[in-house]
Amino acid sequence: MTSDIPTAWLQILQDTFAQLVPEYEILVYGSRVNGSAHATSDLDLVIRHPKTSDCPCPHLGRIRTALSDSNIPILVDVHDWAQLPSSFRQEIERNHTVLTKVL
Repeated sequence: MTSDIPTAWLQILQDTFAQLVPEYEILVYGSRVNGSAHATSDLDLVIRHPKTSDCPCPHLGRIRTALSDSNIPILVDVHDWAQLPSSFRQEIERNHTVLTKVL
């Protein structure tokens, strides 16, 4: 699956996550992945620690602030994997793409 995210936005996202949470992986889901996005659709992201996925991310507030203050002209909606219901996790697992991955 691919995501419908402009290159300039990708760079901002990757830089932000590399600076704030390099140890986390970021998944894209929703309309930007399933092909139903339009120009002003929001960007749905979920942050997940690859080793301790049930542990909440302590930096979520800083991430949301940084993305809100960025030059990305749409709403970037970031969720914490550890705080999502298992049914929503399963839905994301079925249809997502990886924005950043920890090696």
